[in-house]
Amino acid sequence: MWIVPLRGKYLVWAITACCCQGFLLLGYDQGVMSGIIGANNQFGADFGHPDPTTQGTIVAIYDIGCAVGSLITFFWGESIGRKRMIMAGASTMLVGTAILTSSTTLAQLYVGRIVTGIGNGFNSSSIPVYQSETCGGMVRGALVCLNSTVTIIGLVIAYWLDYGMSFVSGPAQWRLPIGFQAVFALCLLLQVIVLPDSPRWCMAHGRAEEGARILAQLEDRDSPEHPDVVAKRKEIEVSLAQESAGGPFRYRELLQGGPLGNFRRICLCIGVNVMQQFTGCVLYLAPVVYQNTMGLSRNLSLILGGFTAVTYMVASFIPLWTVDRYGRRVLLMTSATGLSTCFIIASILLSIGTKGAAYGATAMVFIFQIFLGIGYLPIPWLYPAEITTTRIRARGSAISSFFNWMCVFAVVEMTPPAIANINWRVFIIFAIFNALWVPLVYIFFPETKGLELEDVDHIFEKGGITGGVWSSPGGRTVERKRIARDVEDTQENEKGVTEVRVDGEGKGEY
Repeated sequence: MWIVPLRGKYLVWAITACCCQGFLLLGYDQGVMSGIIGANNQFGADFGHPDPTTQGTIVAIYDIGCAVGSLITFFWGESIGRKRMIMAGASTMLVGTAILTSSTTLAQLYVGRIVTGIGNGFNSSSIPVYQSETCGGMVRGALVCLNSTVTIIGLVIAYWLDYGMSFVSGPAQWRLPIGFQAVFALCLLLQVIVLPDSPRWCMAHGRAEEGARILAQLEDRDSPEHPDVVAKRKEIEVSLAQESAGGPFRYRELLQGGPLGNFRRICLCIGVNVMQQFTGCVLYLAPVVYQNTMGLSRNLSLILGGFTAVTYMVASFIPLWTVDRYGRRVLLMTSATGLSTCFIIASILLSIGTKGAAYGATAMVFIFQIFLGIGYLPIPWLYPAEITTTRIRARGSAISSFFNWMCVFAVVEMTPPAIANINWRVFIIFAIFNALWVPLVYIFFPETKGLELEDVDHIFEKGGITGGVWSSPGGRTVERKRIARDVEDTQENEKGVTEVRVDGEGKGEY
């Protein structure tokens, strides 16, 4: 298959553009239903004016599909490969979009949402891994955060297209916004087909020479024999050898403790994604929250929902400059602190019950989006691909994605009934959750800023309940380029074996 003849930073940016395309599709697909359901419009007429519970299911059944796609990736993604999983995700979403756009019954709509979700589950599990394995440690954070930023651009496009089409009569009012995602899915498929696979995946699956050629492309070197490429290849090979010392992969390795700490890594992958969804992300149902909780009109709620997404998008650019400067932990703790404060103030204002207080609470929702955008939007997509070793990275990312989507399903299903029953008091629950995330991150989450993926193999070697995080300044439990020491040790051992062999044969003096 023809591979685009780009090298160095141009190849990295081409891969980043592909990954961003996948997350643009993810964001659009997440947001497109919010401006269509819940109103007396053409969609409501075509599907029998669904009640609030059915509305929640239409939105949330997509997340079940995403969870199923993540589980499929968990079991088979490692053997299939990063690139082919993304190709499968884009193709599946094209099929799902066709089913959705032609829907005439709720059953068909549900099927289309599930199929589209499965494709997105493939993408959300595989794209962060692909991006992380094809870029250097000093820029990895910014590039994966750029993927998250593009997610919100997709949301903004979906919201404003929904709003614009709300003034159109006829089935096109909802079929066009839903069908438009096929453009993004097709672009993703065409982009990823011509890109190389992950060099780490190739080297882990007996394709070392292909992996070396890809490394040479990424490093902008003329030959796989260039010293820089040889050194990088050796680091990856040593890391893979250490991870594979126990033989072929077995699923029980994911529960392994000890210095490698696979179980701790999986817990962190899952934990950061559960935290993300229980921050109280209201962007899914922003128009519903504005209309039902704050008593605003449907039209004003739609407009505010669109501007909420724009605020979120602007805030999502901040981590591009901060994630590799201040680190993952600082952004997570700052984000959670701000989110908790916003919910507390919003709860107080809504308890007053006046129109002015409701507008003040609306302002808090906007500030909430800023704090969400700087931390708990990007880091949960980045962290699982960083904290796991190459041997379990695909599975760690997939299981974290599975829990993310299941939590999205739970939150989207629970939020409308919770708002209907306890109104603004639901914000108090989320305020407490966010306050809890701060100490959890401080105590258990090691810093990965600037580390090469191979350095992360050693991140829990200090041991203890916190894996050394509590006792390490800034949560940094391992120094950058730690893998270089392993390579030196390996070379010394190989040299020693060679010397002993030669001396034993009497062919040299050393």
